[in-house]
Amino acid sequence: MTAGDDRVRIVADDRENAGGVIGSLQRHDEVALTMRKLRVGDFLVGEYCIVERKTLSDFARSVVDARLFRQASAMVGESRRAVLILENGGADLASMGVSREALQGALITVSVFFGLAVLRSRDIDETARLLVYLGRQAQSRVEGALGRPGYRPKGRRARQLYVLQGLPGIGPERAERLLERFGSVERTMAASAEELGAVEGIGPRIAERIRWAVG
Repeated sequence: MTAGDDRVRIVADDRENAGGVIGSLQRHDEVALTMRKLRVGDFLVGEYCIVERKTLSDFARSVVDARLFRQASAMVGESRRAVLILENGGADLASMGVSREALQGALITVSVFFGLAVLRSRDIDETARLLVYLGRQAQSRVEGALGRPGYRPKGRRARQLYVLQGLPGIGPERAERLLERFGSVERTMAASAEELGAVEGIGPRIAERIRWAVG
């Protein structure tokens, strides 16, 4: 990229090509697009945001197999802001075998408890535009020296504890016990109500509230 080039820099995971968003991005003259394998997420927007893109049907499948929470846990462990773009794509909820309540519960979990920003998109072209807008606004914030709002704990363990404290009924001490017992946010989210309830200070009532929150 040459000096003075103010194009939005986007790195796309090379496995995302089938989704069609890359083709749409390539039609944007204001985008400098490169492709490589990303460890986390589908797109890296500048140095600011890691973005996971999911169609509604893929989102539903990821709720069923708990892949969503593994991905969310990995994203919040990054130093960049984590964003989920949920693309409708004309999907029919009734055909997915997942209730609307379960999908809403999963959205609450990833946005409120994990801290991912959730953006909605109609189709692949709007997803591409959202990535460009995201890059432009991030550039403006950096150029204007605006601080990023919100508390972002430093260090992997601190972030794990921060995420766990977002669960219902979980404060600092209970978060420590959960992390000590299960070893990671991912395994805590996948634990059964019985396993959660066996942790000191949790009990069956809080365990059921946690299971409800994570779908």
